[in-house]
Amino acid sequence: MSKFIQIQSTGGPSVLQIVEKDLRAPRAGEVRLIQDAIGLNFVDTMIRKGQYPIALPAVPGFEAAGTITEVGSGVEGLLVGDRVAYFFSEGAYATERIIPTAPLIRLPADISNETAATFLAKGGTAWMGMRGLHDLKSPDTVLVLGASGSVGAILSRWAKSLGATVIGVAGSPDKFDKVAAGATHAFYAGEPDIAAKIRTIAPDGVDVVYDLVGRATFALGVSSVRDGGVIATIGAASGQPAPTPDLVRRGVVVRSGGTPQYVWGSAVEIATTQLWDALRSGIFSDLETTRYPFDEIARAHDDMDNRRLSGLPVLIA
Repeated sequence: MSKFIQIQSTGGPSVLQIVEKDLRAPRAGEVRLIQDAIGLNFVDTMIRKGQYPIALPAVPGFEAAGTITEVGSGVEGLLVGDRVAYFFSEGAYATERIIPTAPLIRLPADISNETAATFLAKGGTAWMGMRGLHDLKSPDTVLVLGASGSVGAILSRWAKSLGATVIGVAGSPDKFDKVAAGATHAFYAGEPDIAAKIRTIAPDGVDVVYDLVGRATFALGVSSVRDGGVIATIGAASGQPAPTPDLVRRGVVVRSGGTPQYVWGSAVEIATTQLWDALRSGIFSDLETTRYPFDEIARAHDDMDNRRLSGLPVLIA
């Protein structure tokens, strides 16, 4: 029987319950997938808390990787034994599932299932920031607010590898070293005169601000961006920011969006190919992975809630 992690009601990590059930056979356009690794993302905690619209009961999770064991009628290009991953398909918290083929991405031989489940959604979000919300150029100076988080850590290292000058801001002093390892310059959010220090590095202001925090850091982004620059808001862990009228006068563009809005269709192959190449290059090699056994999902969510993650989180089925 397959195991699923299900929520009947919203609340704390204790609402995540493991249930077992038999799977039906795949229908037309579907496959049966045994999942080795499941990506854990901040949006999963939002679903559990009732902050993201979803019908209950529900199986959280949007990202996983595994091996196809059965193929429904009409499926082309995928065979039993193929390793695949996906980054936006509801119901990922499962050891085995039936899934349509549309979101599936065939994995290269040198990209493991665990690596794919750990990096695909987070790397795709970073790619969206560098290519969808702002087309990053090598001379750019960028400010990453929330650079110690999973997406921020990936985006910082990737942008730096492309030649950008990266100013990373950590949420606290204990995360400073992690941010410094992936940035050209590093600060922590409570540092005195941080806005002035950023302007010392970029006197006219940075070309783009990647804000992965939201309301708590938005003012720093506004004070740091150059006239005519871009503020790319990716996530809002501290709440949605309120753009100021002054940004219009200064010609600053505020852009936001979800990864599926930018990484879809032909962009999926472009983004994933570039992500795999970045992984092969070793630019993320200093980032640790925090592995959780499938039956310890509540502990994983508790760690995410309380910002105790020491690495990129992944659930091992």
